[in-house]
Amino acid sequence: MLKSMTGFGKREGTCHGLAVDVEVRSVNHRFREIVIRVPKGGFEWEEELKALVARKCRRGRIELLVAYGRGHERGKHVTLDRSLARHYYQALETLQRDFRLGGQIDIDLLASFREIFCVAETPLDDKHMSRVVKRLASGALADLDLMRSKEGKALQVDLTNRLKVVREIHRSIQRRLPLVVKGFQERMRARVQALVGSTHDQETRLNHELALFADRCDVTEELTRFRSHGTQFEEMIKKREPVGRQVDFLLQEMGREVNTIGSKANDAEISKHVIQLKSELEKIREQVQNVE
Repeated sequence: MLKSMTGFGKREGTCHGLAVDVEVRSVNHRFREIVIRVPKGGFEWEEELKALVARKCRRGRIELLVAYGRGHERGKHVTLDRSLARHYYQALETLQRDFRLGGQIDIDLLASFREIFCVAETPLDDKHMSRVVKRLASGALADLDLMRSKEGKALQVDLTNRLKVVREIHRSIQRRLPLVVKGFQERMRARVQALVGSTHDQETRLNHELALFADRCDVTEELTRFRSHGTQFEEMIKKREPVGRQVDFLLQEMGREVNTIGSKANDAEISKHVIQLKSELEKIREQVQNVE
């Protein structure tokens, strides 16, 4: 079953009264690119989160965002750099002694040196937060996968319908091809007879030229390869594993066959069919760009 490369998933939860949001979104990409964005202090989760994403998504640019939302304020605490405070105190004593200064070295004076104090948020329970984030990430990825699967089903229906149109155009070219050679032969015979009449040598030469023309404008092999690629394409889009790159390659091959048919056939009606084929293949190609 096809999957789209675009999707979105989101889950919300709490940890120690703090709201935690996990969002995951994916867009088209030739290969797979995983981007993890976590709050400060959550870098140790990145590898595990990447592994979670990789198990669900084989292709596309996937961005997973972890954010702390609104909730109870996290507690804050003050830490004292005792070593730095001691150095300040000793430096002040030395200054006072060397320059015979008066006054007292008290708390008010030391408190003016802000570097000795540090205000920080109370650390969360890392293990518990890690479990919450992974659980929410798994849920968001499940939502993303469901959305990609739904879009994939719609893509498969559209591609199948377009393949039917392509096959009908292919059959029209096959039906037209014998008439191209026959019509050319009849026109050439009529022109030669009108100009020089008909002799055995001229008839032999004419038949030789007509045979060469028939060989040059024969696109049977191209039509056969085109039909084979179309069959492979239809089989691939029914598979469960990602096939986006494979079907994109098949479309390129089908495009080459169509170009060859158009250049060799030398027929106005077949040229119209070739234009129709190119148009349908381009529409299919646009859809395939979104297939995982």
